Amino acid sequence: MGSTFGRFFRATTFGESHGPGLGVVVDGVPAGVAVDAARIQRELDKRRPGKSRFVSQRQEPDEVEVLSGIVDGWTLGSPIGLLIRNRDARSEDYDKTRELFRPGHADYTYFKKYGLPPQPGGGRASGRETVGRVAAGAVAKAFLELHGIRIFAYTVSIGSLVTRRLDLEFAERHPLRCPDPVMAPDMEELVSRVSAAGDSIGGVIEVEATGVPPGLGDPVFHKLDAVLAGAMVSIGAVKGVEFGSGFQLAETYGSAVNDPIGPDGFETNFSGGILGGISNGEPIVMRLAVKPTPSISKPQSTIDIHGRKQTIRVKGRHDPCLCPRIAPVAEAMAALVLADAMLEQTAATRGTP
Repeated sequence: MGSTFGRFFRATTFGESHGPGLGVVVDGVPAGVAVDAARIQRELDKRRPGKSRFVSQRQEPDEVEVLSGIVDGWTLGSPIGLLIRNRDARSEDYDKTRELFRPGHADYTYFKKYGLPPQPGGGRASGRETVGRVAAGAVAKAFLELHGIRIFAYTVSIGSLVTRRLDLEFAERHPLRCPDPVMAPDMEELVSRVSAAGDSIGGVIEVEATGVPPGLGDPVFHKLDAVLAGAMVSIGAVKGVEFGSGFQLAETYGSAVNDPIGPDGFETNFSGGILGGISNGEPIVMRLAVKPTPSISKPQSTIDIHGRKQTIRVKGRHDPCLCPRIAPVAEAMAALVLADAMLEQTAATRGTP
């Protein structure tokens, strides 16, 4: 069961949704990067449950414990160990469904691969696993900021509601990570209505990385966009990724979207900051399709581990829309990819005159 991401800047997550805790070991971080527990905590607070009525009401403080690799706010160059303890797991919520496969979850595929019956809260397949990713991403962000790189993620649509304005400061404060003050009330009303009906709804997140220098990535199998796409799809509910104008490019002409180059750089950014698998110096722009949360209280048809037909109503505390909590995870994964690419580029050019 692979749990390590990256080649030079490596993150290994551990833990289960209802175990004693979760965490991450981050290796490959250079010495002398300014990062402390408070900075990591700020990132964890972005994805923490229980913050509003629009997310899971599981009351987890998600308080990070720095076990190694950081002293007095500076990295030592040794492996960084970060631990987040589970404080509010309610495994009893899953007692009546321990032998039932929840539709839309990994219960069935885990059973077929590992022979394991459904684990409380999904176990290792739970979205709670991403708390370790966000902690690692906080370290990666601190490293990237030394090079002028910053990453932002926000909700651009929920259901059929699409934002038209981009206010990053507003998005940071809004419980749905909506960047459009005008559209925000409609999104709130939609998610509230869906939640009250015992259902869930999907949406789209946009991720933007600014300050990325040209030249990161490889031209063949380890293309920067390929690695970023893999990182994003590794987030449980993400079912699609596009860069720049994405699928709209299939409907237009090359003469309209080839990103002309002038003396001052690229005149447009339809490619989303990556050409031939290598960053071109423009902002990297991605959009992620996020499916509706599979845990809903409406009755659904399923089978049990013995193959018998059953009906299930999923109990527990779940997000009616995953977008606001996936956004910080997407930021973290983008940070891990770009930090890895920066270290790889440094290693590749070391000694070059």
